Amino acid sequence: MAGRQGEAGGGGREAQRVADELRARIGHVYPLGSFLPAQRALAVELGVSRDTVQRALRDLVSEGWIQSRRGSGSRVVKTQRIQSSAPKATRLHGQVTLAPFISEAFEQPEVTLDVYTLTSESLDAHIRLQSERIRGGFISPQRITLRMLLPDPSLPLPYPRVKDDRDDPRLRERLRIITESHTTSLVGALRDLQTEQLVPSVDVRIRHTPLTPTFKLYLFNAVEVLHGMYEIIERPLELERGEVVTALDVLGLGATLTHHVKEPGDSAAPGAVFVDSMQQWFDSVWNLLSE
Repeated sequence: MAGRQGEAGGGGREAQRVADELRARIGHVYPLGSFLPAQRALAVELGVSRDTVQRALRDLVSEGWIQSRRGSGSRVVKTQRIQSSAPKATRLHGQVTLAPFISEAFEQPEVTLDVYTLTSESLDAHIRLQSERIRGGFISPQRITLRMLLPDPSLPLPYPRVKDDRDDPRLRERLRIITESHTTSLVGALRDLQTEQLVPSVDVRIRHTPLTPTFKLYLFNAVEVLHGMYEIIERPLELERGEVVTALDVLGLGATLTHHVKEPGDSAAPGAVFVDSMQQWFDSVWNLLSE
């Protein structure tokens, strides 16, 4: 569920927003081993109370991203890892996270991105970052095409859920709210680019499929793939009114991704075979199992 477990009220949503922003910065603005800014500084920068920042940091601690010690601040102890032997990984000088892959895709005149995921949370943060780059005139794609497959909201997913109460609906309802919120955000960010005539052509389509995601998949221009399995974890989560439950969850942002590239003129190479098979799988689900 990759993360956010705030209250349904405004304070909870603000803590969720802050946690989202900090997750998006981890590995890029805040590399492994670095310290986050002081809570007071984050509160001023993000326009929230210090209590809201503290709540967001508790989420990041429970997810394993940071360690917080009184008087010592919050240090990044985990970032998303991407395993790759492709030349691109060498060009990135070892800082191989999702951000530069998304950034490089959006630097092309035509951006084609197919995504299969449990929620749209990870993608939303990256899309909003690229939207700001376009608004700032740093990049100027002419066409953006995004297809995203999400699980059917009515599907009884095995996660996230309260560990000792399979029938407790609260975490599944949060998953639905989180997914809807991020999907609306990223769709709006992309469509606004066309409305404001910053990108001539934008095609965004979201479909739901009756499958439980066991992995996440990014396909770039049908020639490049990032693929990673979701790992089920057990962790404490703070619910409404301070109630803490033990949850079975997945951390999509923490999934290790493998990188595969389809090099021109070598259709039999392992990378090319993997990219083609993932594209065929995505297209088959999109066309036959989604709505």
